Amino acid sequence: MVCNNVAMRKVSVSDLHARTSAIVDEASEGSVIVIEKHGMPVAEMRPMKRIAPREAARKLKTLWDSLPQVKADSGKFLEEDR
Repeated sequence: MVCNNVAMRKVSVSDLHARTSAIVDEASEGSVIVIEKHGMPVAEMRPMKRIAPREAARKLKTLWDSLPQVKADSGKFLEEDR
């Protein structure tokens, strides 16, 4: 089965149990695996999106910059919070 130019196939839970490593390898190479239990789809395994280290660093900086800044001594702040 092909959906949006991505290889997609179905496996049963028992097949996943017996061939986990091979099925994970297949997903990591770009396939989408639909896992079925008693013939009903229950989960989907797909490759993780990889991002370049610079992009990851940029996203982390954006997240860090969005957090509230504590201008006081952080140790004192934690003690007061207890």
